[in-house]
Amino acid sequence: MKKRVNQTLVRNFIFGAEDSLVSTVGLLSGVAFAGVERSTIFLTGVILIFVEAFSMGVGSYLTEYITHPDKDPQKKISTKAGIIMFISYIITGVIPLSPYIFFSGNNALILSVCFSLIALICLGILSSFLSKTNIVKNTIRMFVLGGSAIAIGIIVGMLVK
Repeated sequence: MKKRVNQTLVRNFIFGAEDSLVSTVGLLSGVAFAGVERSTIFLTGVILIFVEAFSMGVGSYLTEYITHPDKDPQKKISTKAGIIMFISYIITGVIPLSPYIFFSGNNALILSVCFSLIALICLGILSSFLSKTNIVKNTIRMFVLGGSAIAIGIIVGMLVK
């Protein structure tokens, strides 16, 4: 039981962090590339991070709770899983958002993308260590898939602009 709890919490941490990095930088890149003001980009990012963190946390809680409804200890696991998801989403969402606090235009966009890609590499290494999987393969996968989301955000921003 304890191993499953740890796996659940690690999975939720990795999932929340990865989703936050990818979703936040993808959205911010698209909005920034469309040429809106820095304050609008920042506001959009803050709203996204909090709404998605709450949504992901609730989704995690409900999934864990519904998957094992007959087990009383599952309530505690479900709550922890939801909280881990919420916190990891908020903390990592700050990474792509932070450049927009201090910079504007292309400088903020480039830093946001770079910070996020570096964070995805670090997350790939951490998740490999925690899950005892191939570090190179896992890190490359995290980097490529996360980078793809950034590219999609920029492409959509170009098309909509």
